[in-house]
Order: sequence, then C-alpha cells, then structure tokens
Amino acid sequence: MAKIGSFDLGKRPGIVSVIFEEPVESARAAKWLGADLLELRLDLLEFSGPDEMKDTIRKIRASTGLPCIATNRLQSDGGKWSGNEDARIELLGQAISVTDAVDIELSTNADHRESLIKMTKAAGKTVIVSSHEFESTPAVAEMKSILNRSFKAGADIAKLAVMPRSMQDTLDLLQVTLDAEKAVCTIAMGDIGKHTRMVAPCYGSVLTYGSIGKAVAPGQIQIHQLKSVLEILF
Repeated sequence: MAKIGSFDLGKRPGIVSVIFEEPVESARAAKWLGADLLELRLDLLEFSGPDEMKDTIRKIRASTGLPCIATNRLQSDGGKWSGNEDARIELLGQAISVTDAVDIELSTNADHRESLIKMTKAAGKTVIVSSHEFESTPAVAEMKSILNRSFKAGADIAKLAVMPRSMQDTLDLLQVTLDAEKAVCTIAMGDIGKHTRMVAPCYGSVLTYGSIGKAVAPGQIQIHQLKSVLEILF
C-alpha cells in the first residue's frame, strides 16, 4: 500500500487539507483541525519564484510536521494556472525536493507527465495521477479505464473525481473503488456526492480532501467534520 511521507495509507485513509491562501497560517490551522496531510495548490498560492515557494514549504513542514503534496492544477482540471505548460511542470519539479508527493493530471501532455513522474520517483517520492470529470460520471467501465491508465502512467495513487447526477452515479463510483486492486482516491463532487467524501474510504479510497473554511471543490467538507466521522468508521 502507498505511503505519503511518513503517513501509511495502508493503516487508515488520510485526510488532506487543501492549502490555497496564507499557506503557513492555513497549514497550522489544518493540523489543529485534524488534517493528516497537506495539498499545496501552487496554482492558487502566489510565489515570486521557486526559492520563495521552497522557503514557504520548509516553514510549513517545520511548523506542522505534516507530509505535503504539491499540485499545480491545470485549468482544464479545475485549476487556475495561467502560465505556459513548461513553467507549470518546472515549478512542480522544483517542489519535489521539499514535498512528499506530486499530483499530476492524467490529461497532461505525455512527455511532460512522464518527465515529472520520472523525477518524482527518482527522488523516492509518491506520484498521484489525477483525473477530473466536472460535468458527469462516466460509465463504470470507463472509470476503471481511467484508473488503469493512471497506473500505467506511473501512479502510486490514482485519483478520480466525478460529478454525479444521481445516487446511482455515486454507487457506481463506490463500486469502482471497491473493485480497485491498487491505491485509489475517489470523490463524487457536488451535493449529491458530498457523502462520498466520508463514505468512499470505507470502500477503499485512501485519501479524502477537506477544507479549513472555504471549499475549493464542489461538496468539500471541513476537516474537523471529516475527522469526526472517520474516527467512528476507522
């Protein structure tokens, strides 16, 4: 089973706090609320360059002790990155040395994706390959195919977020999660899928994402609420 830094995802699912503003203060608050890991949204955090980014991440690690995931999200996958693709991948590459995992989209250009994954693995860090379906929930076979393509691309953890239009969609996602033979993170977004952020770990999702206050994804639940539920379930 996958690990992110010192956190063993084989023992229990990890609660990830998304850090997108006031990074050091937000990271401290996330730890206090019960987060296990931090996702640093480089596309939302404003850094003057790689040196400031690294210094900030070092401060976060020193003050929280929590493992960190670097993400520089593509606009097509719900992100806000406005620079060119070479610069996006370069910034993620710079983050490898000061984080424990990198999240790269399956939709990323294959050459860029393969280069970043190779660097991440060479550094002994965890690779998350993510996919986002903001309009609908694909059929079960297609969701399984997306996860399989993510693993083929080099994922240690394959992440899939979908938008359900019915409760059946959420059931389909949970079935895909249960059937997965490797480490996956699955999320059904929006109000219909809100409960999956608490329930999907019961079916094998190794990560669930929460917020400190304002959500950065549809249906995201606050960290302390996730922690309370998962303490009962696990």
